[in-house]
Amino acid sequence: MRFPARSDFAAWRALRMESRAFLQPWEPSWAPDELSRVSFLGRIGRYERDFAEGHAIPMFLFRKSNDELMGGLTIGYIRRGAAQSCMVGYWMGERYAGQGHMSRALQALIPHIFTQLKLHRIEAACIPDNERSIRLLEKAGFRREGYMRGYLKIDGVWRDHLLYARLTNDAAAGRFETDPHSADIGSTMMKIEAR
Repeated sequence: MRFPARSDFAAWRALRMESRAFLQPWEPSWAPDELSRVSFLGRIGRYERDFAEGHAIPMFLFRKSNDELMGGLTIGYIRRGAAQSCMVGYWMGERYAGQGHMSRALQALIPHIFTQLKLHRIEAACIPDNERSIRLLEKAGFRREGYMRGYLKIDGVWRDHLLYARLTNDAAAGRFETDPHSADIGSTMMKIEAR
C-alpha cells in the first residue's frame, strides 16, 4: 500500500478499464475522459493537495509478490477539532475482489487511524444492496448507524446509503485476527505521512 504516483497511470488505466462494468454501479458517473492521462494527472494533483492540507490519505493497493495494482483506499474527509473523525472509501479491481485484500488493508489501517492519526471515529457509507461492502465493513467491526436518503449521486442516480461507523472504543473488541502483513502496511502508512 502506498501513495499513488504519476507512474501508476498505465496500471491504473488498465485495471479500471477491465473492471469498468464491475465498478460503475457503485461509483459516481465516469466522465468521458475518465481514463485519460490528463484526468489521472489531475487526480494525482488533487490527492497531493488533499494530503498536504491534512484532509485525506489516498493509497493504492499492490500485490506484494509482483507489485501489481489491485485497487485503492482513501482515508478521507479527515476532520479535527471536536469531531476527530474520517471517512474511508475503497475500490478493488474485479479480478482481485472477494479474496480478502481489502479486509487485510482495513485490518492494518484501523489501528493506525486510531493510534497514529489519533482520530476517534471512522465512518463508511455503502449502497444498501452492496452486499460485499456490507460484509467487509461488518467484518472490520463497523456498526450500522443510519440510513441516508439520496446521499450520493452514484452512476447518475441519487442513491440512498447505509452509514457505518467504528469508534476508538470499538477497537478494543478487535474482530480481526493478527495478520503478518499488518506491520508492513503500518510502516508504509508512516512513510506516506512523512512525505
